[in-house]
Order: sequence, then C-alpha cells, then structure tokens
Amino acid sequence: MDTFAIGDRHFLLNGEPFRILSGAIHYFRVHPDLWEDRIRKARLMGLNTIETYVPWNEHSPAPGTFLVEEQLDLGRFLDLVAAEGMRAIVRPGPYICAEWDNGGLPAWLFSDPTVGVRSSEPGYLAAVGSYFDALLPLVVERQVTRGGPVILLQIENEYGAYGSDKAYLQYLVDLVKRHGVDIPLFTCDQPFGTMIEDGSLPELHKTATFGSRSLERLAFLRERQPTGPLMCAEFWNGWFDNWGTHHHTTDAAASAAELDSLLSAGASVNIYMFHGGTNFGFTNGANDKGIYEPTITSYDYDAPLSEDGHPTAKYFAFRDVIARHFPVPAEVPAARPLQPESVVTVRSTLPLLSVLDGFGSAPEVAGPVPTSEVTGQYRGFCLYECTLDRGGVLAFGEVRDRAQFFLDGLPLGTLSRELGERAIVIPSGGMLQVLVEDQGKVNYGPRIGESKGLIGPAALDGDELIGWQIRALDLEYLDFDGAGPFTALAAELDGSGGVAGPSLSFATFEADGPEDRYLRLDGWTKGNAYVNGFNLGRYWSRGPQRTLYVPGPLIRKGRNVLAILELQGSATCDVRFVSGPDLGPDEK
Repeated sequence: MDTFAIGDRHFLLNGEPFRILSGAIHYFRVHPDLWEDRIRKARLMGLNTIETYVPWNEHSPAPGTFLVEEQLDLGRFLDLVAAEGMRAIVRPGPYICAEWDNGGLPAWLFSDPTVGVRSSEPGYLAAVGSYFDALLPLVVERQVTRGGPVILLQIENEYGAYGSDKAYLQYLVDLVKRHGVDIPLFTCDQPFGTMIEDGSLPELHKTATFGSRSLERLAFLRERQPTGPLMCAEFWNGWFDNWGTHHHTTDAAASAAELDSLLSAGASVNIYMFHGGTNFGFTNGANDKGIYEPTITSYDYDAPLSEDGHPTAKYFAFRDVIARHFPVPAEVPAARPLQPESVVTVRSTLPLLSVLDGFGSAPEVAGPVPTSEVTGQYRGFCLYECTLDRGGVLAFGEVRDRAQFFLDGLPLGTLSRELGERAIVIPSGGMLQVLVEDQGKVNYGPRIGESKGLIGPAALDGDELIGWQIRALDLEYLDFDGAGPFTALAAELDGSGGVAGPSLSFATFEADGPEDRYLRLDGWTKGNAYVNGFNLGRYWSRGPQRTLYVPGPLIRKGRNVLAILELQGSATCDVRFVSGPDLGPDEK
C-alpha cells in the first residue's frame, strides 16, 4: 500500500516529493456515463489528481437517508479516478458552497430553529455525525493507504469566511479520524485578513483559494504556515453566471500565465473548475448580497473542459504550461464534432393549473407559510390558493422567489424577490391561485437555509387574509411518455402560434442513438425542459444562457420525448436542437 504525508516543503508519496496537479470535477454535475471521459481528459491535460465536493443535501434529501445510486455513486466515481491512474481529493463539507442549492446543506436541517449550522451546536453536530457515518466508509476504503486513490480530505470549506468555532472544527477532525481516515487533513481559505487562521487548526494543513496575484497569495499563506507544501486548493480560472448578466470569461493566456507563476513557485494546485458540468433540475444555488441573484443552469465556469466535455483554448494553454514543468501525455482530446441541427414542434399541451389533483392534496393553513412547513417539499414549485370575497391591494411579508398570480384562472401578474416586489392589485373577489417558484437557495452568506414560498402575513388592504391551501407540485423528475398521466390529458396543437403558461407541452423526436444535443428555446420565456423524463434544468429568455445541454446518454435510439414546463407563454411551438452550446455574450 502507498503512503501520503505532509513534509517540510513537499507532499510525500511513498516518501518521495509529489506535486499535486489537480482539477475539480463534481460527479453530481456530470452524467455518470460521462465520468470516465471527463477524468481521462483531465489526465491528458497533464493533471494527476481529481478533486470533488460531496453534496450532503443530494445524498440525504430526508433525515436518515443516504443515496448512492447513479449520479450520486461517489464510490464508482473514485474507482474510475483510480482506474485512470490518478489520485483523488475529497471535500465532504458538511458545507460546500459550490454555487449549489443551499451550499450543500440539507433543507430539512433548518426545520428545527434551534439547530445552529456550521457550529458546535449539539443538534447540528448530531446531524453531521449521521451524515459522516454513511459517507466516510466509502472514502476510507478508497484511501491511498488502503490501495485507493484518495490522498487528502478537507475539513469544512472556507470556514474562516464564516466563523471561528474551533470546537466545531475539532469535532470534525475527531469524527473523521474515528472513522479511520488516516490520510492528511487540510483546510482552504481565502488569503485575506484572519480567514486562514480562523478557518483551521494547528494540526491541519492550510491551503489558499485565489485566481490571481499568485506569488503574493502564496507569500501570504507562507507567512501563516512557515513549513509544509504550498497549495492553491481552488485556482479560480473562471467564474459562474447569474440570470440577467453576461457570461463570465477569463483570458486563457492570462490564466495560463498565473498558473505558470504558481507552478514555478513550487506550489501544488487544484484547478477550480477543470470541468464545471451542469446544475440539472432545481439544484442551482443563488447569491444574496442585498439583491437575490440565482445561478444559471450551466456551470461551464469558463473551465478548460467545457460544460459538454470538450477542450477549449484554455485547456491547451494550461496543457502547454504544465508541459513546461512536468511530462504530459502526447494524446490530446478531439474537438467538438458538428451536430446536425433540427426543429422539433410541440404537438400537445395542457394548462398546469388544470391537473392539480395529479399532484396530491392541498393542506389547509390559516395564513401563507413556507412551503416545506406544510408539504415537506424543499425544491421547485408550489401553489397557494385562497378564496377572496373582494378585491384590493394584496401584500406579503416577502416573496421567495417568484410568484405568478391568477384569479379564477386568469393571470394577474408576477411578483419577484429579485426586484423586492411584495404587493399586487387584485381586481375583485374569486379564487386566487399563486404559483411560487423556488429559484435556488442561497449558497453563501447569512441567508443560507432560509425557507421558500409566500412569507406571511398576507394582508388585503391592510386586513390579514386567512384561509389558505398549499399544494406541492413535484416537477423534479416526471414520466412524460405517451402513457403518462399528463400526456394523456394534453390537447393537440396545430403547430402555429405558441403555448400559454403555465403549461406542460410535449413533443417527440427520433434519434439514431446516444449523442450530445443542445436545446435552444428562442421564443419561449421561462421554465424547465425535460428529455425522457430527465429535468435538464431551467431556461429563461433573459439569458445569458441560450441553450440547455442534453447529455448523450439521455438520448435513446428511436423515439424520444421532450417536455417543456413553460411558466409565462411562448411565441412559438418550435424548439431547435443546435450544433453547440450558447452561453450568451462573454464578459467584456
């Protein structure tokens, strides 16, 4: 078996100096049938290690559960890393940030207001203990000391930007050691102020996160850690995007020069991201630093390997830099092949509000409360209903995050958290229905863990409005095939004009077999798209993202089903499969 240790100046693999050349790939953002391809392309760029976060909320959607199937099969992912002859770094949180829904913390954790997250509060520590009880055996048996690929395990994640609870950090250290973790433990923090000291313990190896001024950042780290190997645990070579902004990019040559500077200084590196992947379904996070800003579906990150797994100019620039310092394989990945373009026409549709009974019961409450308190659903959509005896100005404490109002089935308007909107005019009495979308939970800062829905009180012309029903609309994954409960109720369309929203619309298309596709929805406004029941993620006409990536393994030979959840309405019944991704205008 191998050994891995922290030396005075180097990482030591079997006693010999070892430079970590790592790239981040989040297994949970990549279709599992494509893991092997992405890992191999990391090796071909010259990397020797793969790093990944572990999202607690995906593995444990409910207390006492721990899922490891399909896209969550961390053990298989690490085995594929080993099969490629590479090492692995695992970052299990419990908090991961990662522009991921709730920063990876389970939403159910916040149902108890006494739980103090990311601290030594007993209820939180008990929940973390259960999580690590299920997770760590998968990692321990794959440590380098037991013949596996894992060489490092992270404690927490940039904790110095959040707090300085040393008892909490010590609990995590003791917990992982009790489970048999015997590889080195490390922390990562931004090289500013006291973050590195606050986010770590003396016995833990400290690393930094940055994307520029490498020599200055490494010097800052060395001042706070006089011995041990220098490492940038997140070399930010790109950035993520929010709806309504541009597509963030960084100059390939400039990023490569920073990488060269870092490697020339003798440091180890983890490129964040090497391959970003996709926020499928409702998994995207959001920022809120005074303004709520949800993250787009693509997590391309302007990474060396694009969202759909093809090398970019940055890939080859980084490869050339690495080749100046270390041997690099002669083989290079192929460029993205041209894909034929085609038009698919929606042939049937049905109003979402007409099939509410298919989503189950609607419990009654006095006033509007967060969705999860009544339904136990923590993502996606819910519907609030109330019978009004008159009209007036209806105001709420807060809207989280986007609410569409209907009176007796007719649309009244939309309130957006992003714009700070909280009131709407109701013209008369009748059946009020409010479709509320959770656009992604905040992943960084004090608003992590907040509940979603209509936040009361609700007041009609100043009088509290009581007598509500709340219904969860489970639209995470749906069977939209011809025999499904929704398609059987859909009305046929003639292909001209568009579709009203909110609605579910359906089309079929033929394919020769599995192959990547890129779905473009020009003329559609906002919603989610599904292929063969798989939720590809959100689209929105405000951009910057213009296409949704369809991983090849989702496509079947022969007939395939496309479904579109359109919230507002479309100007067309057509969608297009195009030859490549379009993430919108780059940052200038």
